[in-house]
Amino acid sequence: MNQLSTKLQRLQRNGFIAGGIFILLAGAGMVLTPRAGFVSYLEAYVFWCSLALGCLNLSAIHHLTGGAWGNVTRRFFEAGYMTLPVLAILFLPILFGLHELYPWSNPAEVAADKILAQKSAYENVPGFTMRAALCFAVWIQIACLLRKWSLQQDASPDTVPATKARTLAGPAIVIVPFVATFAFVDWVMSIEAAWFSTVFCIILLAGGILLAVAMGIMMLAWFQTEAPFAGVVTKKQFLDLGNLLLAFVMFWTYVAFSQLLIIYSGNQPHEISWYLHRIAGGWKWLLLFIALFQFFTPFFILLFRSFKQNINTLARVAALVFLVNALENFWSIAPTFYPAGLSIHWTDFAAWLGLGGIWAGTFAANLKKHPLLVRSVVETAPAATEVSHEK
Repeated sequence: MNQLSTKLQRLQRNGFIAGGIFILLAGAGMVLTPRAGFVSYLEAYVFWCSLALGCLNLSAIHHLTGGAWGNVTRRFFEAGYMTLPVLAILFLPILFGLHELYPWSNPAEVAADKILAQKSAYENVPGFTMRAALCFAVWIQIACLLRKWSLQQDASPDTVPATKARTLAGPAIVIVPFVATFAFVDWVMSIEAAWFSTVFCIILLAGGILLAVAMGIMMLAWFQTEAPFAGVVTKKQFLDLGNLLLAFVMFWTYVAFSQLLIIYSGNQPHEISWYLHRIAGGWKWLLLFIALFQFFTPFFILLFRSFKQNINTLARVAALVFLVNALENFWSIAPTFYPAGLSIHWTDFAAWLGLGGIWAGTFAANLKKHPLLVRSVVETAPAATEVSHEK
């Protein structure tokens, strides 16, 4: 067993072990402290599902546009979006916590709130469940087809699988985000009875792609000295990935700031209330931390070409973006339930690590099933001297 196989085996084993332990703790939290337990689970679930959808969106973009950056990271993105069947199963606990999470699921609250009553034809338990099932069905179908045709490209020089993947990728770039809009409205936006935003789902989708790029960079940096990546990964590919990370850092910031600017300018009570309890107490310090390390720090570092070509520096920036995005996801959901001020519960860590461990274990298992590099990359591999090992 080579070094890379050992790393994947360790990631799979440790991921499933840690995931199993922490998911049991998260389950205990749902029983002992239902409100905190289910809120924590929802926060963690939206984060890891956003990552999987980001991988699917990014993979579709690469099938459509091409690029060396995607050839060396394609298997990482595929392994990421093939976690969707497992995530569909892990969605079930949310169905048991609807009364703790969503005001529209409580008949008494619906009867007392005119806005909830008007929305009840759409926001109800059967509709919520059916839409979630349809969303996963669409995502998984597209994921399986792209994965199938991607692997067939390695099995034969025939161009038909590549053509099929490219043909599907165009509609997929529209369909996957469109379907995700329904999911994020249900899962996240509807936790507040009166609030709505036409930009919010775009922020979550942009965050998911940002997570996928960051994950691809970290995995490539981890494996770049091991076969089959040694001698294949070049500075140019890391530069391209660094530029892509910079682009989505800027795009995420643009849509997030646009939402704030539009809502602040409108100053409507049912819109501005979402921000008011997210800048109350300790929440404002968390917001400042997110602004500093989700935009300003990565932005200024990634402006420099030398930093993007340095594997270790770029990997650290990607890790920072990945972890701060988890905090941003927490900030987007938790203040609804804790408006008085910053509140962190032990179940937040248990749910995030539990779902993350299962995601990582499934991700590693998917990576082990097939060659880690597409055939076209192996056939045109550059000299090993081009690989960057800068510290």
